Amino acid sequence: MQIADFLGDGLMECQKKENLKNCACTYAGCEKKGMCCECISYHLSSRQLPGCCFPPDVEKTYDRSFRAFAKAWKL
Repeated sequence: MQIADFLGDGLMECQKKENLKNCACTYAGCEKKGMCCECISYHLSSRQLPGCCFPPDVEKTYDRSFRAFAKAWKL
């Protein structure tokens, strides 16, 4: 079984309008806002995580590193 089997025709429909309601990104020039698949792919290719993975005060620093993520969520 492959992932395409779970997606029907192999394509997922982007729910940009719905995603924007929960998008925590504060970067004004973000072209991927509301397009979660593109956002995650972009950040992971840069060895980062998207802003939605961080608490609001950390997200605003634009430090998307794994180190910043671990520090932000350290209990």
